[in-house]
Amino acid sequence: MASRDLLNRLPAPVRWLALPAALLGCTAWMVVSWSGDPDVPAPAQDAETARYCAALHAALPAEVLGHPREDPSPASPYTAAWGSSPRTVMTCGADRPDLLNDTDRKGPCVDEVGWGLTEDGAGGYRFATGMRKAYVVVEVPAGAYPNYADPLGSFSDAIRATVPRIDGKADSDCLDDAS
Repeated sequence: MASRDLLNRLPAPVRWLALPAALLGCTAWMVVSWSGDPDVPAPAQDAETARYCAALHAALPAEVLGHPREDPSPASPYTAAWGSSPRTVMTCGADRPDLLNDTDRKGPCVDEVGWGLTEDGAGGYRFATGMRKAYVVVEVPAGAYPNYADPLGSFSDAIRATVPRIDGKADSDCLDDAS
């Protein structure tokens, strides 16, 4: 009852605007809280892997096929992203991805970098490099590009320049990279 008396003491224009203002505030709060992309956790790694991943992070392109680089938060030299919705996410230095353990998951060899691949269950794909001193994983959501493997070529030069192969073979021999 006291709150009703307080509301009745306010001038009529203020009373009329109270409900729309409250609804607008709630809507703004919901839009802000839902619009942010989820965080991408940085993988834990040893010092050698961290050096490779930091070098890769610095060499990554500012744009991938028209999608600007918009790194996830918190900022990390082990994660990167391009586009906003849907966004392509790259992580470096995680443990060996399970998809590399399945010989049926061998993916493309793109610009001398071999990839393993698996579907993500939502129409997109998850790629991982094999035979490198740090595992690089790229998640490509459905609809981000005309062909699901299109963005991989944008990462090849940076990967070849910063993350060496573990077998000492030339990069041109990537047929066994996804193992």
